[in-house]
Amino acid sequence: MLEIGLYGLGRMGGNMARRLARGGVRVHARNRNHQVSLDLAAEQANVTAHADLAALVAALPAPRVVWLMLPAGEATEAAIDKLAMLLAPGDLLVDGANGYYQDAMRRAAELRARDIHFADVGVSGGVWGLDNGYCLMAGGESGDIARLAPFLKVLAPTPETGWLHAGPVGAGHFTKMVHNGIEYGMMQALAEGFALMGAKREFALDLAAISELWRHGSVVRSWLLDLSADFLKTDQALETIAPVVADSGEGRWTALESVNLGVPTPVMTLALMSRFASQGQGDYANRVLAMMRKGFGGHAVRGGVGSGE
Repeated sequence: MLEIGLYGLGRMGGNMARRLARGGVRVHARNRNHQVSLDLAAEQANVTAHADLAALVAALPAPRVVWLMLPAGEATEAAIDKLAMLLAPGDLLVDGANGYYQDAMRRAAELRARDIHFADVGVSGGVWGLDNGYCLMAGGESGDIARLAPFLKVLAPTPETGWLHAGPVGAGHFTKMVHNGIEYGMMQALAEGFALMGAKREFALDLAAISELWRHGSVVRSWLLDLSADFLKTDQALETIAPVVADSGEGRWTALESVNLGVPTPVMTLALMSRFASQGQGDYANRVLAMMRKGFGGHAVRGGVGSGE
């Protein structure tokens, strides 16, 4: 039986553990909140909960494969530093989070000095991956990806589709970074289109019906459109939803990479800027604009919250 260590059982990691276990893989699971791993082991056959990384590593047969699904940054760095002291030469460490590709390249070089192998895997599929499978973009040496392939085949929609050896270490996270940048642009275009149709009051357009229509035969049909059609069926006004959209590091890294490479990416970059604006990051600039208009044209300025106007 295939065996793997999986550290990080959040929305993605937990469902990945379930899919692996259901596919016949023995999963040695660890989570920073140990109760989460205990609950998963109680729910799912082929999952064993471990209270610490040392116990997880000791339980795995050598050469080991340990997969991290932790938030990018400090949490992942701390886990890699600890595992570097626990793993043995020949073991393979995989980072499946939304990490920065240059971090993956640096980590691989650091671990290579200990003869510990490293691969970076971009994972897409969200909460639907458990049932539908994940799209997996793997970066690493050919031999390491060959060792990882049996697990990728279980996680993917089919053993033949949905996973790819994208290139050397860093290529997996780089490909996922660009994927997320494209995702930003697609989401923004759909959102703006629905907003424009909703603003045409005299036509009283049924956005739910239009989104459902476009799912069949239209050139803009997509999974994002499917998701939009689902929630528009029950609520077109969305008045209870705050107009704030978070951004991940991936969108920022994509924009920065386009500058570094001199490749124009106006759609992806403007989509990122729109997310900043939704978070209130453009509020001060808009106040400055309002005061400029007042200064040169005598235009009225609206009072803000707490102004008494």
